[in-house]
Amino acid sequence: MLRSLAIRDMLLIERLDLEFHPGLNVLTGETGAGKSILLDSLGFVLGWRGRAELVRQGAAQGEVEAVFELAEDHPGRAVLAEAGIPFEDDLILRRVNTAEGRKTAWINDRRASGEVLRLLSETLVELHGQHDDRGLLNPRGHRQLLDAYAGAETLLAEVRGHWRALAEARRAREGAAARLDTLRAEEDFLRHAVKELDQLDPQPGEEAVLDSRRRLMQAAVRLTGDIHRARAALGEDGVERLTLDALRWLEDAADGVEGRLDAAIEALGRAMGELAEATAGVEACLGALDTDPGELERVEERLFALRALARKHGVQADDLGTHADGLRERLEALDAGDNGVAKLAQAEAAARARYDAACDALTALRRGAAKALDEAMAAELAPLKMERAVFQTVLTPADPGPEGADAVSFEVATNPGAPAGALNKIASGGELSRFLLALKVCLSRGVTGVTMIFDEIDRGVGGATADAVGRRLRALAEGAQVLVVTHSPQVAALGAHHWRVEKRVKDGQTLSDVMPLSADQRVDEIARMLSGDTITDAARGAARALIGA
Repeated sequence: MLRSLAIRDMLLIERLDLEFHPGLNVLTGETGAGKSILLDSLGFVLGWRGRAELVRQGAAQGEVEAVFELAEDHPGRAVLAEAGIPFEDDLILRRVNTAEGRKTAWINDRRASGEVLRLLSETLVELHGQHDDRGLLNPRGHRQLLDAYAGAETLLAEVRGHWRALAEARRAREGAAARLDTLRAEEDFLRHAVKELDQLDPQPGEEAVLDSRRRLMQAAVRLTGDIHRARAALGEDGVERLTLDALRWLEDAADGVEGRLDAAIEALGRAMGELAEATAGVEACLGALDTDPGELERVEERLFALRALARKHGVQADDLGTHADGLRERLEALDAGDNGVAKLAQAEAAARARYDAACDALTALRRGAAKALDEAMAAELAPLKMERAVFQTVLTPADPGPEGADAVSFEVATNPGAPAGALNKIASGGELSRFLLALKVCLSRGVTGVTMIFDEIDRGVGGATADAVGRRLRALAEGAQVLVVTHSPQVAALGAHHWRVEKRVKDGQTLSDVMPLSADQRVDEIARMLSGDTITDAARGAARALIGA
């Protein structure tokens, strides 16, 4: 509920503080007095798009503050929580507009964007008028309005869930089919490559082993001659024989020199051991170099085959085995692809069946709600002196989507036998106002927490019809808050609270004021609306009769 509105230096308003109440709040005044300015200012603080120039001439900036009271279950609390804005008791919106056009907004003294304001405003205020194109007259919103009337939230959530599941199943099937097509395009290559790699059977680290072996064998021919000569120099006809002779001669002479040769004999003994070890190493090397002459050719052939395949597939030779596994997996996927796509197609068909069933249930619910809404509208139109008019909620098939497979439009026929058509194309101004009011009364049953504003929705009607409009507005305001801008004395007389908008001149400037009316002032205002500028006793009597009716 809107509790208060404070306006500073906006358009023709210099300073204004208003306190609103539950029930039917009525604003009246002569044409051009500034009633629309009040709504423009409220729309500004709510983040609505409106006039570009709002700051009062000569002022540095304009400011609007609105205070709302939110129930515990009010949907605005969820918007505040999502935006991270603290909330305890009152919701205070404040927005400033400088003369240069810069706009700044606060929610409970926390800076907020215009987008957050607009999201919040959708839960706080509904504006309806003869030229309402944001809701009731916009065919794109009729399905949403019917769903709200039908209480279709649970079924809608189910349909949306099945739509997402269907979309995911479709993407999975299409993706698998696309991958299978790609694999089919390279089937010949895959089969040839896997066969070639399987035949070669590359092993991790094999390239390094083969390369080392090849280098060793290439060096063998050049090195073998020198190693053989070294073996001969170390052998029985070389150093070994001479060392052994020297050792024997020294041992023969050792007894005659009283131990002076013992150290030399021990050293030669050690040398003989080292010579034996050296000889064994040389012989081992010769054994390693003594290879089959055809082995070098075989090693080079495999090494070159490994490297050629590595270049062909753009990988390292050590990664050929892993690469072969990957190609083999793709080939296996190709072989199993048709079966996989078939299973995904079955899953998609099952998801579609679940979606279709949920859509059928939603369509049935909508058809039942459409019939109930049409009957409710007929009951509402009769008191509004439109008992001959026909309101019809039309459901037609639409492309399937997350909201089901129905298109919804509200159509009317103002006279029996006349063709039905869209609200804003068939009804005249006065008829349109009453259609909108009746529709709003039907759609708002059970809705709480939203301040409804009707801007001259009674235009074009008078007498008993205007009285019927007023009574429907008063019924709509029971347990809620309704603000009505009106020129109809019949509507104004039914208000629970009444303000008059008027112009005055101050220091050569025209300003607008909004005055709360006392009981006597209210009688005079309604009398003015009945008789014009000259208020007679008869007009006052008629005003009192309207108020007391």
